[in-house]
Amino acid sequence: MPKVKVSVIVPVYNTGKYVDECAPSLLGQSLPADEYEVIYVDDGSTDDTLSRLEKIAAGHSNVQVHTRPNSGWPGAPRNLGMRHARGEYIQFVDHDDTLGPEALERLYTHAKRNDADVVLGKMSSTMVRPRRLFRHTVDACTIDNDELMQSMSPHKMFRRAFVEEHGLRFPEGPWILEDLAFVSAAYLKAERISILADYPCYYWLKRDDGGNNTQHRFNPRHGFWSNCRSIVRQIKDGTTPSDDMDALQNRLLHRLYHVEILSRTREPEILREDPAEQRQRFEAARELAREEFPAAVREGLPAVSRLRAELLERGDFDGAVALAERVRAVRARSEVAAPRWEDGRLVADVTLSLLRGDGEPLVVLERDGKLWLDPELLDGVPGTEDGWEIRDPFRLAYAELVVKDRDREDWWYPEDDLEVRLRPLGDGRAHLVASGRLCLDPERLAGGRPLERGVHDVWAYVQLLGVDRMVRVTGDGTPGAPAAGPALTGGRLALPYWTGSGQLALDVDQRQRGLGPDTTGAAARNAGRGERSLPLPYIVATDGMPAPVKVTVSTLTVDAELIPGTDGTTVRLRLPARLRLPAGRHPVTLPKTDTPVAHAVVRDGALIRLEGPAYEPGTGRRFLDTVTDNRRIRGVRRRLGRSD
Repeated sequence: MPKVKVSVIVPVYNTGKYVDECAPSLLGQSLPADEYEVIYVDDGSTDDTLSRLEKIAAGHSNVQVHTRPNSGWPGAPRNLGMRHARGEYIQFVDHDDTLGPEALERLYTHAKRNDADVVLGKMSSTMVRPRRLFRHTVDACTIDNDELMQSMSPHKMFRRAFVEEHGLRFPEGPWILEDLAFVSAAYLKAERISILADYPCYYWLKRDDGGNNTQHRFNPRHGFWSNCRSIVRQIKDGTTPSDDMDALQNRLLHRLYHVEILSRTREPEILREDPAEQRQRFEAARELAREEFPAAVREGLPAVSRLRAELLERGDFDGAVALAERVRAVRARSEVAAPRWEDGRLVADVTLSLLRGDGEPLVVLERDGKLWLDPELLDGVPGTEDGWEIRDPFRLAYAELVVKDRDREDWWYPEDDLEVRLRPLGDGRAHLVASGRLCLDPERLAGGRPLERGVHDVWAYVQLLGVDRMVRVTGDGTPGAPAAGPALTGGRLALPYWTGSGQLALDVDQRQRGLGPDTTGAAARNAGRGERSLPLPYIVATDGMPAPVKVTVSTLTVDAELIPGTDGTTVRLRLPARLRLPAGRHPVTLPKTDTPVAHAVVRDGALIRLEGPAYEPGTGRRFLDTVTDNRRIRGVRRRLGRSD
């Protein structure tokens, strides 16, 4: 019997139809069925979930179903699943998520190659923004890579022997943050952690009924604050204390402070929730912050976050509300200059910045040899009448470009980085901006592979002064219009354009855009000519692969090709040598457009040449056409083996 390589553990409770939606992705893995097992653990469901599971198990020998009394949380079912697991590695999956078809095979191979205790597979999600943790594949790292703290969900692959050796288990019962407790313990114990970023392994999807959102987060039964305290102490026990804000312990605690503590002080939560309830959360967060988090964690925050922490720890709820109202109005701005094709990549110069609610730049002031936060952002915030100092404008500041596959929810990272710098505005004022170059290679962007057919939108994430925003990358182009000329790449057409909202997007293989409609004006100006092929100077060739294209010649639809020209950079339209059409000059059109891209000159069913719409033959050309149309002369030409 083959060795079981992976045990997939799926806790379920009143899942209903979502079991059937998740199951195909688990059962259709590229890893052979006898090399992995799927272990469902039903946590006392009261609907038809168990019968659905039993039906799945009846048809698949590698599926197990176990039941237990309701515990109220995923921890106990996961622990029961681990007790039944036989795989070398364990992969946790939630019942309403899905796996990529090659996820288990790729994750297991990556784990074995690197002898990893934990493997993080690239996650795609409709619920959270992309994580730069998955920008590059990493063979081996440890908890010293504090970017690991960006991914604290349990949807990872763990070596089962490692889990057993260290007695890793999820807290049981209604214990919120159970995933953070398990994953942080694993990170602290692991000797080798690997990251697989070149393939979307896990799809963390929002349910249409909202059922997979964490509800009743602060229900006293769930112990949010005491559980958070336990996790903080677990991290402190596993690391060395230090007054250095960049020491490992403080970097790891930063994630908990930023997400679990400061979220109680900032928008949207503090402006959305009932003020009476939010004050209680504010006070609970304050108590935990003052008692458990070293001062170096707070001191290591960027300016706006450090101000929130100051307001929290001195108990100024109204001040935190006032600051949240000001920061909520801040928005990100993107500037894109001249998208164009270079060496097979779509490139453009991009600049990102933050604007205040009034549309003016969020500025940094220089006064008395120090830098200060924009006074407009502090208006109405108690205790900031004399300003708020920016100790380091570049603290935790970064920006990145990301490309989203609109059909599949996959996020990919283009080449090159954006640099954060201060741009002087005069009069002691400066603007923090992130600038650099977008380099989008459609043949390599998807983890070294070509992008899938579809529309791919360009986004940016920017974090400056402790204010973070996800923003569409937009330019000055007309919404709906091409952003640059099309390119022939990998035997497909790639068409950059501005969406209806003005966002830069790339349509690969004519998913929504069409070559004809996007190039009508340029086609009409083409004055070229050729024999069986016509140069299309408005299309860039990025490699040597041709692309098939349907064209209509007069009333005849034929298969044509777009082929790279001899110079390797331009494209030619090539038609079949024989066309069942009467002699004459026939318009050649592309799908969804009536404007000719060329004219085909036909004699005796043979294509004599192609002409651009703007081509104007001279007297000599017209004389040659007359001579060529003479049957006797054509017969002589055929006997001589000549062609036009």
